[in-house]
Amino acid sequence: MLTICIQLNTFVQVHRYSDEFVSKPPKPLKLVAFDAARYLNDDEGVAEYMTAVLEANDHDLLLLALGDVARAKGMAQVAKDAGLGRESLYKALAPGAKPRFETVMKVARALGVKFTARQV
Repeated sequence: MLTICIQLNTFVQVHRYSDEFVSKPPKPLKLVAFDAARYLNDDEGVAEYMTAVLEANDHDLLLLALGDVARAKGMAQVAKDAGLGRESLYKALAPGAKPRFETVMKVARALGVKFTARQV
């Protein structure tokens, strides 16, 4: 039961409302963490994503993006195609990792990604 009292000068007006007319506060929204791998479902999207990441010129971001694409395509299959163990692939693409250039190129090749150079 909700009771609202309004006082105007010396006159008090009391209104009583049943619970059915009182709205309850909305439940808090449940947020889900963004996962780029969910949206990388075609080769064109992968190419655009990787191009944008390479333009950022950030080593950790490149590893993260390769990991996103690998998860989208299936880590076990990418690891097999790259000639790596699945755990090794996870370690190589972890934030802060310092994989060898050869490893990065193997993973890129397994993902169907080719790095190209152009004049800036």
